[in-house]
Amino acid sequence: MSKTTALSVREVEALFQPFFGRKLALATRVVMAPMNRNLALEGVPVPEMAAYYRRRAERQVGLIISEAATIDDEAAADDSGMPHFYGGAALREWKRICRAVHSTDCKIVPQLCHVGMLRVPGVGIAPPVGPSGINPLTLEKCAEEMSQARMAEVCASFGRAAALARQLGFDGVELQGGHGYLIDQFLWKETNRRKDIYGGDLVGRTRFACDVLHAVRKAVGRDFPIIFRFSQWKVGHPEARLAESPHELKEMLECLCAAGVDVFDCSERRHAAPAFPGSALSLASWVRLLSGCPVISGGAVGGEPSMPGLHEPGTLRRLLQMLQGGEVDLVAVGRSLLADAEWAEKVRLAREAEIIPFSLHSLSRLF
Repeated sequence: MSKTTALSVREVEALFQPFFGRKLALATRVVMAPMNRNLALEGVPVPEMAAYYRRRAERQVGLIISEAATIDDEAAADDSGMPHFYGGAALREWKRICRAVHSTDCKIVPQLCHVGMLRVPGVGIAPPVGPSGINPLTLEKCAEEMSQARMAEVCASFGRAAALARQLGFDGVELQGGHGYLIDQFLWKETNRRKDIYGGDLVGRTRFACDVLHAVRKAVGRDFPIIFRFSQWKVGHPEARLAESPHELKEMLECLCAAGVDVFDCSERRHAAPAFPGSALSLASWVRLLSGCPVISGGAVGGEPSMPGLHEPGTLRRLLQMLQGGEVDLVAVGRSLLADAEWAEKVRLAREAEIIPFSLHSLSRLF
């Protein structure tokens, strides 16, 4: 964070202005990014999770997006440490988490997830499922093509999970549509080689995501916010791309907006990196320009040390300029908030020298 010390008060204050969206109002522009902890016990979030999220909620974070929580599909999880978003025991803990965050001015949404072909063989009895049966890490075919009947079951599961989120008092839901998970496996041409209406060009490959969105919107009604997270890059494939041009990106965004997206969460390896040749605009800035929807931008925001294959160091200055210029609306902070629950507050009060830097130890415990 050494470079952040030169930021002016006016620049930093942009992070702490309220956000007023059509369906979502937040006290600040700081978003806790969804960071998987995999510390649940047989799918049930541990009691410490409520305090973990509240510590960040009461320190200038406007919105918390939870770690990935699996829907009630037999093949949705890839690790016993992933929390479920179904079942009495798990839902009771999620309700406690929601209430803990709501004891502050912060809002919270769960990230709903299905891992698809990232499911490790041998975890449970259900085989992995995906658009073409292709593992997104190895790009090898190891299962049969997902049937449309099976796809409909998964869409219904997403809808049930979203309805539960509303019943429990959450402020919206986020769908995990990036990083090589199931929805992203349909979006990416390398893992979607289908010949039916769910394959082909990017518009065809977006159809399953739209089916999920339709199911969720039907389950929660018109006024409940739906955030859609997506990424060009994939775990194991940092240079992967969904859209090769702004035109392709616009076609995908139009489909997703029509299906019910209210906010786009753009996951980038470096938040300010140009998305396409010949333009300085980042992916999030392009999404804001082409869709007109509010956009969350993130990716190495806190200038934390890099992790090979995932992120590179960055600083806040460029992102704050994007925020002030209306290129993006909200700022997602991940590993910096894992390391230091007071990160946002310390940035606001010019206490950067006190910020606890991220280390791998930050991933191993809840604090």
